Amino acid sequence: MLRRTLALCLLAATPALAEDVTTFQLDNGLEVVVIEDHRAPVVTQMVWYRTGAADEAPGLSGIAHFLEHLMFKGTDTLAPGEFSATVEAQGGNDNAFTSWDYTAYFQRVAADRLDLMMQIESDRMRNLKISEEDITTERAVIIEERKQRTDSSPAALLQEQMRAAQFLNHPYRIPIIGWMHEMEALDRDDALDHYTRFYAPNNAILVVAGDVTPEQVREMAQTHYGPLAPSDAITDRVRPAEPPQIAERRLTLADARVSEPYVLRTYLAPERDPGAQEQAAALTILAELLGGSGQTSLFAQGLQFGVNPVAVYASAYYSGTALDDGTFGLVVVPMPGVDLATAEAAMDDLITTFIDTGPDADDLARIKTQIRASEIYARDNVDGLARRYGEALAVGLTVQDVQDWPNVLEAVTAEQVVEAARDTLNRDRAVTGWLMPEAEAAE
Repeated sequence: MLRRTLALCLLAATPALAEDVTTFQLDNGLEVVVIEDHRAPVVTQMVWYRTGAADEAPGLSGIAHFLEHLMFKGTDTLAPGEFSATVEAQGGNDNAFTSWDYTAYFQRVAADRLDLMMQIESDRMRNLKISEEDITTERAVIIEERKQRTDSSPAALLQEQMRAAQFLNHPYRIPIIGWMHEMEALDRDDALDHYTRFYAPNNAILVVAGDVTPEQVREMAQTHYGPLAPSDAITDRVRPAEPPQIAERRLTLADARVSEPYVLRTYLAPERDPGAQEQAAALTILAELLGGSGQTSLFAQGLQFGVNPVAVYASAYYSGTALDDGTFGLVVVPMPGVDLATAEAAMDDLITTFIDTGPDADDLARIKTQIRASEIYARDNVDGLARRYGEALAVGLTVQDVQDWPNVLEAVTAEQVVEAARDTLNRDRAVTGWLMPEAEAAE
């Protein structure tokens, strides 16, 4: 508690501190980021590839995520499953994840095991071996994953349908897991084609955070990653542009499995741009003001705890770390006996009032204090630091953008927040979804 109190007291006067970050590039195009943190003898290695679900060839939805699974199969020197077993034998842990804009792999181990981690990670960057048996096994795994996480969840199905409605032309409309009928047809050639094209040092970012020095990382990276050949297939990431959205799109999903109906709305929203993060910062503040807290946000006070409460839960969310325009989201779960139309209308009334009056000065100051506190505590986690830099660089931001971000947030004015709300929270650029039980839909 004392530590937290001291940190909060110093927030207003203390500028955002930049981490001790060093960057360099190998001759084969691999970008390397070193984040020094010598408080504990541990290190996190992350490799980020600039390819995700939005970079897949037409008709091959889910191939980026499928390949993520296959990357844990063998190479000429590692048997299937031996990669993770090697990490575990060193007392570490490893995993991977896929998004629309990137695919990333990481290990967290004792600092003196970093050389071994680079050895095995660099091996699978260009030397992956995939058998037909591997394809059959892992394809069944991802199909089951879709059944469990998407097809069995009405909420996930609604979000999937809304995203497809939000993006008519841009590949962000495609689910990361893939469409079932295309997943079932993915084969070995599809996986190898994606791997050969995108998994190369000149399409990757190596982030090392923890008890290391730049000199140590440079020497190890040059030894293990340096000999890898770059790919000639890497090109600029130019994607189909989204046409102007000229009218609101609405969806209703009725499902007998729904126990708690709700309203979900997403708006097209700009992403963080290199050297120009002000609009994204204003949207970040706006999401916190509207629905960031379950007790003090505008939605909480107006929809949940007001004179005439209509909701048991309400929130707003936004993340601008993407290569192209993303979304700003709102959700309201009405109280029993309150229909979705009433809850949606109350939400819209609050938004209109907010745009007319602007944020309360104390609320704006409180949000900025909370954000700066979270920035301070985030530096205690080397995994989080590695992810913050890797994710940003994977979507075209720079190290300087990452380090400038806290101060850009701090500089956001009330006028900028209102302008961001007025520009973004436009129903003509929105998709509104209602999730409800089948009986309620029938009524």
